[in-house]
Amino acid sequence: MPNDQTFTRRGLLLASAAALALAAVPFRAEALTVEAARDLVDKTVADINKIINSGKGESAMFGDFEKLFARYADVPTIARSALGPTARQASKSQMSGFTKAFQGYISRKYGRRFREFIGGRIEVTDARPLKSYFEVVSTAYLQGESPFEVRWHVSDKAGKSLFFNIIIEGVNMLASERTEIGALLDQRGGDLDRLIADMAKL
Repeated sequence: MPNDQTFTRRGLLLASAAALALAAVPFRAEALTVEAARDLVDKTVADINKIINSGKGESAMFGDFEKLFARYADVPTIARSALGPTARQASKSQMSGFTKAFQGYISRKYGRRFREFIGGRIEVTDARPLKSYFEVVSTAYLQGESPFEVRWHVSDKAGKSLFFNIIIEGVNMLASERTEIGALLDQRGGDLDRLIADMAKL
């Protein structure tokens, strides 16, 4: 029959195991704060403003935008979301190739969008928690146009604070890219390798 000493040892072992388990759980809610999310977008916006007002040509700007996305965006998450169900069937090398190609594609696409801001600026105005991530609100001021909102969704699921979605004038990047990439893939008969090869031209 177990004695008090047995229960004590057992209790100590269970307590130790529980402590180790808790130590292994990432406390994301505490790690990512409104201030950290806002700071990330502040830095992103500062770099965007610097790029669009640099006076560089389009090609050079696109290179700068790609570096910006690589630094501040969770590109693997965005790429996987854009690829949709096909991502589950893709090999590791295919996902790596698609993610790299997608990074260039999305940089050029949104680089063209942000180039419309030349002579203007973006200012961060607010930040708030939303479910498992944070939303940072900014306002874009363009010459000769009414100001409009640019919303950023920020998470630390990749191990550090990164944005994984942008909503420009109500257009959701994740949703629109999934539709766009799905259509491009359909045009190629579902051939992912062909899409990866063609994305450099898009």
